[in-house]
Amino acid sequence: MAKEGNAMTAREQIAALEDGMGRTIVGQREVIRRLIIGLLANGNLLVEGLPGLAKTRAIKALAKNLEADFSRIQFTPDLLPADVTGTDMLYRDGGKSEFRFHPGPIFANIVLADEINRAPAKVQSALLEAMEERQVTVAGNTHKMPPLFMVMATQNPIEQEGTYPLPEAQMDRFLMHVLITYPPVQDEVRVIELVRSEEIAAAQSSDDGSGSLDGNAAQTATPAPAAEVIPQQAIFDARREIADIHVSAAMARYMADLVAASRHPDNFSPELARWIEIGASPRGSIALDKAGRTNAWLEGRDYVDPQDIHAIIHDCLRHRLGLSFEAQGEGITANQVIDQLLENVALP
Repeated sequence: MAKEGNAMTAREQIAALEDGMGRTIVGQREVIRRLIIGLLANGNLLVEGLPGLAKTRAIKALAKNLEADFSRIQFTPDLLPADVTGTDMLYRDGGKSEFRFHPGPIFANIVLADEINRAPAKVQSALLEAMEERQVTVAGNTHKMPPLFMVMATQNPIEQEGTYPLPEAQMDRFLMHVLITYPPVQDEVRVIELVRSEEIAAAQSSDDGSGSLDGNAAQTATPAPAAEVIPQQAIFDARREIADIHVSAAMARYMADLVAASRHPDNFSPELARWIEIGASPRGSIALDKAGRTNAWLEGRDYVDPQDIHAIIHDCLRHRLGLSFEAQGEGITANQVIDQLLENVALP
């Protein structure tokens, strides 16, 4: 959508947001793109990866470069639902007593639910109500989330002892399941340099002037120019443009056929029939449509084509497929199953 004067368009502002995140997140461009797709598609993300792969840093980078309130909830086994949603508290004023709602950390624009699988089911359910209904109910009263609201939950695939894994029905509530893997060696070198420069910059800022760093260190520590904070209105403008992205009848049928193939794998190949126990729900088709239109918009097109679906299908379906014991025994991953779906379902 064009703006008056020299103001940036919504697409230019989102590109600036992506670029700003890329300044502090090295070698995870695909992850950055997935976070932005989730934000623009008005969905929630489950981000999974081994410790130290910048899951939390990536989510914080999104909030830092966006005009948004950020809240982090560290999920632990002793967490209570009220610690997430908030609770009614008794206030006394001038001899009168009344209960007032004290909002919890869920009332923010960007909510980081760190290690969601470490909290019991009742706490997970409180979070999922906010994700699905965009509201919470406390003591019979309903409290709405802000217009810009997104939950990004992280979980660690190791150290599962004493955790509460998300049931498949709850996993289905997430628009996308984003996997973060180890960076290439050349990117890891850049990570080392980035962290070192941040430490030097922090040391310089706390220096009282009695000592100084050498010239080379000072040059290394020079921070990049701060990225301009993107206003929330840019997200709403982008969403309106994404709503107008054209999806042909053939493309809609292609998305539905991919999901249907996961439910009736025996009609497509013997491998799929052996590997898939439970297919994707209709939320899978909806996720493909939302994320596909968003990807097309980010690529500068006003229509969805198969490459948009191929770009996001793994993130949209990997957590919605129930693999058989046979597939798990053979070491078959959800990504491999999705690759087979793409090979066996005809292009439009």
